[in-house]
Amino acid sequence: MLELDGLRFAHPGQDRQYAFSLSVAPGEILGISGASGAGKSTLLDLIAGFVTPLSGSLTLDGQSLVGLAPEQRPVAILFQADNLFDHLSIDRNLSLARPHGRLPQDERDSSLEAVGLAGLGRRRASTLSGGQKQRAALARCLLLDRPVLLLDEPFSALDVDTADAMRELVRKLVSARNWHTLLVSHQESDLAMSDRRLHLEAERLQTG
Repeated sequence: MLELDGLRFAHPGQDRQYAFSLSVAPGEILGISGASGAGKSTLLDLIAGFVTPLSGSLTLDGQSLVGLAPEQRPVAILFQADNLFDHLSIDRNLSLARPHGRLPQDERDSSLEAVGLAGLGRRRASTLSGGQKQRAALARCLLLDRPVLLLDEPFSALDVDTADAMRELVRKLVSARNWHTLLVSHQESDLAMSDRRLHLEAERLQTG
């Protein structure tokens, strides 16, 4: 279980303070909605370790994640865009999921097949469509296979059909891998794939 209990944060020089308490079970997708500036990205940054909380706890299966550097955390992130290095091949991008870029070809191939990109490993990332790039980024999450998956508006730049296919694929992988998943989005079509939803209002999470 991923658990946040009274996790508080304030940006330097600002009086406004965010407070987060929530839990996410293995294989669950928790949808997070809220107006711009409500703290959705701040919530993900705290879990990923990009910012440091003022107080509170953040644990995975009872083990504290507070104090761990981002690269030490059991977290994978899929952003709206800029998930890949455009000048590198897809194979090379996937290899970055492992220390020193050492990843057997058969693992790269199987991960690309799982996301519907079989045979495209040698293509430069810059030559792929937006949907293909998101699939490749998801393949890297698959290779990382970290227990916490953070989704930050990952489908908003895609056309309707591609976004629908990506949502279905993510839902399948989350269930199969038992990832604890947080999905931040302002789109109802994205939030509909969640098992539960929380709404950020007045810098706090509410059921909704």
